[in-house]
Amino acid sequence: MDVKALGWDPETLGEIDHRLVVAPYVRMSSYLKGSAGDVTYVFDLRATQPNKTYLSTGVLHSFEHLLLAGFRKYLSDNFVSVAPMGCQTGFYLILQNEGRFDEVCRVYRAILDDILTSDTVAYATPDNCGQADHHDLAGAKKLAQDLIASQNKWSQVF
Repeated sequence: MDVKALGWDPETLGEIDHRLVVAPYVRMSSYLKGSAGDVTYVFDLRATQPNKTYLSTGVLHSFEHLLLAGFRKYLSDNFVSVAPMGCQTGFYLILQNEGRFDEVCRVYRAILDDILTSDTVAYATPDNCGQADHHDLAGAKKLAQDLIASQNKWSQVF
């Protein structure tokens, strides 16, 4: 797989030293080629500096919901999953057959723009969420603003 042709730095694939990274950033962390020719990509959408800062659970939870709605909207044919990191510093994104840096970042930016204008947190109802009253839309909007402000550095992991 030529990850460089997809726009990614091959040096940032795989396990990396979290003491050396400079968040926020977007990186491809791994990929898996399937026997039928499909490729599953795993991305690290890092929002805060590991071992220095982290997202509150309300912001993390709301942002996860908003990312879920956004990736379903913009990449419905490729979207597999988005999930918060246990360390509360970002999110894992899994896509199938879409691994281009420019496209991942274009969609991510569109979702962040949507978050800024959102009046509600997607899926934050008791029938869709196991903790429907534990959300922080204002905090999610602040995070979206911060990530947009740093967009020119998303490709710089170290």
